[in-house]
Amino acid sequence: MEVKGFIPNSLLDWEGYIVSTVFLPYCNFRCPFCQNSTLIFSPQKFPTIPWNEMENYWKKNSKWIDGVCITGGEPCIYKELPEFIGKIKSLGLKVKLDTNGSFPEMLNILIKGNLVDYIAMDIKAPLEYSVYRKAAGLKNKEEFDKVKESIEILKKEEVEYEFRTTVVPTLHNEEDILKIAQSLKGAKRYFLQNFVPHDTLDPQFEKIKPYDRKILEDWCNKIKGFFEECGVRGK
Repeated sequence: MEVKGFIPNSLLDWEGYIVSTVFLPYCNFRCPFCQNSTLIFSPQKFPTIPWNEMENYWKKNSKWIDGVCITGGEPCIYKELPEFIGKIKSLGLKVKLDTNGSFPEMLNILIKGNLVDYIAMDIKAPLEYSVYRKAAGLKNKEEFDKVKESIEILKKEEVEYEFRTTVVPTLHNEEDILKIAQSLKGAKRYFLQNFVPHDTLDPQFEKIKPYDRKILEDWCNKIKGFFEECGVRGK
């Protein structure tokens, strides 16, 4: 497992915390609107960040770095992930994990091992296989079933979590967001994130104009009663 990106400090990746963000390569999904396509297909173009470099930074700045956000790509594809997170936790840092939810077995390992403090899981589309397959570029229904399994794991609230959807015109409309909200009803947190048409996996998506934020806020107002917390991120 190689780290292919390292942002030493960020105020955006975990609300309320100052964190470092670590990027792991490769992903089993092929979302056409993904902005990390080079990280997925050609990670060799990025230098590998040595563990010692990150560890030294965290030790040197331990008084004000709260934790580490692990993202990708899809971090849960790596069997070494628990060991990697364990080394981070041994430094007294909190850990947030970003995931597509297709590896419920790994989520269980991390949660039962008290290795993660917060999980952010992407919900790509309404929970119907044909629709989800298009939005996430799924290879088979097994991946979709595992996404649904991960949703149920998180809703048990054994760890702090959120669900989130990147809202993309041509893939999502108001009805889609209402369907997702209905499926997730009772979950703790759900956020709508505005799509950014930049360096997408499918170049055609760079031509798509994002929704006006006010539209997303209107949709959010219609579904916020389903969740303890519901909001909009992005311009």
